[in-house]
Amino acid sequence: MAVIASPAQANEGRVEARGGIAWANGHEEAVAGVAGGYDFDLGQATFFGIEGSADKILADGADVVWGATARVGAKLSANGKLYAAGGYTFGEGEDTPHLGAGYQHRLGTNLYLKGEYRHFFSDFVDVNTAVVGVGFTF
Repeated sequence: MAVIASPAQANEGRVEARGGIAWANGHEEAVAGVAGGYDFDLGQATFFGIEGSADKILADGADVVWGATARVGAKLSANGKLYAAGGYTFGEGEDTPHLGAGYQHRLGTNLYLKGEYRHFFSDFVDVNTAVVGVGFTF
């Protein structure tokens, strides 16, 4: 019974704010962003989701980058989701694919916390991010 269905986790929209760190070539900067998405129930223990996002490295001269991401994962409990994510990021003069993974945990009825790692595959310098987020489902 480690993996169980949860109607509250199936077929739901979500919005979130997130922040963390981005690093590349020995440099680190703070990053902040927002995202909105929708998760579709694929059965008792799995889900598929889509997401649109806007993120900014909090350094002078950095632009907002826009992302389109899909995620697929497992419902680990009535409150937990473990997932892999992949998509494309647009902006900063270069469009790059990204891959990552994360964990989302529901707190109460509609509030959740999450942690996520992403790797951006650049033609120039690959970038990594690690963020924590807080969001609401509806």
